[in-house]
Amino acid sequence: MAKLKLGPITSDKPVRVVLSLPGALHRDLVAYAEVLARETGEPATDPVKLIVPMLERFIATDREFAKARRATNANQTATSSAASLASLSERR
Repeated sequence: MAKLKLGPITSDKPVRVVLSLPGALHRDLVAYAEVLARETGEPATDPVKLIVPMLERFIATDREFAKARRATNANQTATSSAASLASLSERR
Protein backbone atom coordinates (compact mmCIF):
# COMPACT_ATOMS: atom_id res chain seq x y z
CA MET A 1 0.00 0.00 0.00
CA ALA A 2 0.99 3.62 -0.50
CA LYS A 3 2.61 5.48 2.38
CA LEU A 4 0.54 8.63 2.85
CA LYS A 5 2.04 11.78 4.31
CA LEU A 6 -0.86 12.14 6.75
CA GLY A 7 -1.70 9.84 9.62
CA PRO A 8 -4.91 9.62 11.63
CA ILE A 9 -6.66 12.96 12.10
CA THR A 10 -6.79 14.04 15.73
CA SER A 11 -9.76 15.86 17.15
CA ASP A 12 -9.03 19.42 18.20
CA LYS A 13 -11.06 22.47 19.16
CA PRO A 14 -12.11 23.87 15.77
CA VAL A 15 -11.79 27.44 14.59
CA ARG A 16 -14.24 28.43 11.91
CA VAL A 17 -12.69 29.43 8.60
CA VAL A 18 -14.70 29.98 5.46
CA LEU A 19 -13.07 29.37 2.09
CA SER A 20 -14.00 28.23 -1.38
CA LEU A 21 -12.23 25.28 -2.95
CA PRO A 22 -12.11 24.43 -6.61
CA GLY A 23 -14.27 21.39 -7.36
CA ALA A 24 -11.27 19.33 -8.46
CA LEU A 25 -9.47 20.00 -5.18
CA HIS A 26 -12.55 19.01 -3.17
CA ARG A 27 -12.81 15.76 -5.15
CA ASP A 28 -9.14 15.09 -4.43
CA LEU A 29 -9.73 15.69 -0.72
CA VAL A 30 -12.66 13.26 -0.76
CA ALA A 31 -10.51 10.65 -2.51
CA TYR A 32 -7.64 11.25 -0.08
CA ALA A 33 -10.00 10.83 2.89
CA GLU A 34 -11.17 7.50 1.46
CA VAL A 35 -7.61 6.24 0.92
CA LEU A 36 -6.61 7.46 4.39
CA ALA A 37 -9.55 5.57 5.90
CA ARG A 38 -8.42 2.36 4.20
CA GLU A 39 -4.80 2.91 5.29
CA THR A 40 -5.61 3.65 8.94
CA GLY A 41 -8.58 1.29 9.31
CA GLU A 42 -10.61 4.15 10.74
CA PRO A 43 -13.86 5.57 9.41
CA ALA A 44 -13.55 8.09 6.59
CA THR A 45 -12.78 11.58 7.83
CA ASP A 46 -14.68 14.63 6.67
CA PRO A 47 -12.46 15.81 3.79
CA VAL A 48 -12.48 19.37 5.15
CA LYS A 49 -10.68 18.08 8.27
CA LEU A 50 -7.74 17.10 6.06
CA ILE A 51 -6.94 20.70 5.19
CA VAL A 52 -5.31 21.65 8.52
CA PRO A 53 -3.04 18.60 8.84
CA MET A 54 -2.07 18.95 5.18
CA LEU A 55 -1.13 22.59 5.69
CA GLU A 56 0.72 21.74 8.91
CA ARG A 57 2.63 18.98 7.12
CA PHE A 58 3.40 21.27 4.20
CA ILE A 59 4.77 23.98 6.49
CA ALA A 60 6.71 21.49 8.63
CA THR A 61 8.47 20.00 5.60
CA ASP A 62 9.17 23.21 3.67
CA ARG A 63 12.93 23.62 4.16
CA GLU A 64 13.10 27.11 2.70
CA PHE A 65 10.34 28.28 5.04
CA ALA A 66 12.16 26.74 8.01
CA LYS A 67 15.40 28.52 7.01
CA ALA A 68 13.58 31.83 6.61
CA ARG A 69 11.82 31.39 9.95
CA ARG A 70 15.10 30.58 11.73
CA ALA A 71 16.75 33.61 10.16
CA THR A 72 13.85 35.84 11.19
CA ASN A 73 13.85 34.45 14.74
CA ALA A 74 17.64 34.86 15.03
CA ASN A 75 17.37 38.43 13.76
CA GLN A 76 14.59 39.23 16.23
CA THR A 77 16.58 37.68 19.08
CA ALA A 78 19.68 39.68 18.13
CA THR A 79 17.66 42.89 17.87
CA SER A 80 16.00 42.21 21.21
CA SER A 81 19.34 41.47 22.87
CA ALA A 82 20.89 44.63 21.44
CA ALA A 83 17.95 46.70 22.71
CA SER A 84 18.30 45.15 26.17
CA LEU A 85 22.03 45.91 26.27
CA ALA A 86 21.42 49.48 25.13
CA SER A 87 18.81 49.91 27.86
CA LEU A 88 21.23 48.60 30.50
CA SER A 89 23.98 50.92 29.25
CA GLU A 90 21.70 53.94 29.48
CA ARG A 91 20.85 53.13 33.11
CA ARG A 92 24.53 53.24 34.13
